[in-house]
Amino acid sequence: SPGDWKSERVCNIQSGSILQSPGLGATKDVTYICPYIGALRGTLTVTNYRLFFRCMDREPAFVLDLPLGVVSRVEKIGGASSRGEVSYGLVCKDIRNLRFAHKQMEDSLRKSIFEILMKFAFPVSNGLPIFAFEYGQVYPENGWKVYDAQAEYKRQGIPNESWRITKVNDHYEVCDTYPSNLVVPVNIPDEELKRVAAFRAKGRIPVLSWIHPESQATVTRCSQPMVGVNGKRSKDDEKYLQAIMDANAQSHKLFIFDARPSVNAAANKMKGGGYESEDAYQNAELVFLDIHNIHVMRESLRKLKEVVYPNIEESHWLSNLESTHWLEHIKLILAGALRIADKVESGKTSVVVHCSDGWDRTAQLTSLAMLMLDGHYRTIRGFQVLLEKEWLSFGHRFQLRIGHGDKNHTDADRSPVFLQFIDCVWQITRQFPAAFEFNEYFLVTILDHMYSCLFGTFMCNSEQQRVKEVRKTVSLWAYINSQLEEFTNPLYVNYSNHVLFPVVSMRHLELWVGYYIRWNPRMRPQVLTLARLQAQTASPAASSDILSILIPVCCSHMLQEGHHCFCSQESYGN
Repeated sequence: SPGDWKSERVCNIQSGSILQSPGLGATKDVTYICPYIGALRGTLTVTNYRLFFRCMDREPAFVLDLPLGVVSRVEKIGGASSRGEVSYGLVCKDIRNLRFAHKQMEDSLRKSIFEILMKFAFPVSNGLPIFAFEYGQVYPENGWKVYDAQAEYKRQGIPNESWRITKVNDHYEVCDTYPSNLVVPVNIPDEELKRVAAFRAKGRIPVLSWIHPESQATVTRCSQPMVGVNGKRSKDDEKYLQAIMDANAQSHKLFIFDARPSVNAAANKMKGGGYESEDAYQNAELVFLDIHNIHVMRESLRKLKEVVYPNIEESHWLSNLESTHWLEHIKLILAGALRIADKVESGKTSVVVHCSDGWDRTAQLTSLAMLMLDGHYRTIRGFQVLLEKEWLSFGHRFQLRIGHGDKNHTDADRSPVFLQFIDCVWQITRQFPAAFEFNEYFLVTILDHMYSCLFGTFMCNSEQQRVKEVRKTVSLWAYINSQLEEFTNPLYVNYSNHVLFPVVSMRHLELWVGYYIRWNPRMRPQVLTLARLQAQTASPAASSDILSILIPVCCSHMLQEGHHCFCSQESYGN
């Protein structure tokens, strides 16, 4: 784990108090009931950041190191077992459950541990600060400076004759879930922007995310229009979308991609929302992408966890996996992003992307499309910028979706939206193993620290909240950028100008074993280790070694689909 833990305090479990200086305050003779090895007796330590279990009876010693931010809930499990033990369990956000037991005569000890875990796993519910605000490790680089909105737009050639950076939201008054820097059509004054905001859910007007360096076709994002059951119209909104279309001289058409199933979008009219009418928006074509809402995705992940943890039922593996619909949802997200990227790259047409509020499915789609279109985002630092921009600054509600420090595990706002996005990124890296500067460990590390509450990167729900609070914390990028070699893909080739069009038919997608089933020692995939890959690429035969690794991944698609490593055809098959 990163850091020297000067800010970590250890709980004296026997008394339930906190030791103010670092040291071991632990209880011995605790049993960890491992689903793979069986019962292990050892020492349990709980700090204000993590749970640490060590069994010295095995060689090498068995160690369990769990950040408390990963805990979704703590459960007391029944009465005494047949061995005369009382136990409790930890249900975790990272696809695992842990169970510990004590001798029945130590029931008061179990109660003390339970109370300490409830206190420090859920600090928000107990009026305590999340550990990220206490973690004071200093790194060589300030991770909060990785993303500079002005610099990123300048890289894209913004401002130009068609687009400008407005300060209308400088104090978050027009839209409190948007960033302060917004890119809008140059001929739309700020007063009109405010009227457009009144017609879009949560004031989230269409703003530029990315512009094609040659065609000037753009990816813009927003929330749903507030048309309601009576089909309300807004001349300002219609003029605004026309301005987006006119900013691209290559095309006289605009595609509006609504992430939702059409039935869901229509149902939103009853709540005052809805979707754009093609009659009202001239030369615009509306496309529904059929991606389901956060509640469907939460249930799908719950089913997936039941299938993969702790053990896999081999005889029904495929049918059980299919019943979760997880890969089906991944396919729809990837297919939607692919259609967006294709319209921009091949069709030279500008696109508008939204769902209901524009901070969940919209973020998935725009960031994946931009990853396909722009090689800069496939570098380590470029990917960090992509996350800071499309997810953090544009108001994905990490605090609500993850539930940092909150014991209310049944909260309907929780959903694995960002996990799905990272899963989609991993699927693309499988098809293009030399196109990304980062490796699988980089993606897993991001997900682990989304839950850990060690860094401030994934705290809060918006830029406005983050500016006030999170700069008191350390950025995840400070840690990652201090040891880039750990996260670098040795196969990486900088094809910065190539567009990636992955194949997203179901037979080309697979469950991410390296993340979802990593806790099962029997299911670890037989892949080349990072060290072996680095050794290969450093050897005289490196070029042929790399080719031998690439052939099974890329050429299988070429042979089956006529698919090129960096293709330029529509490939979002069934």
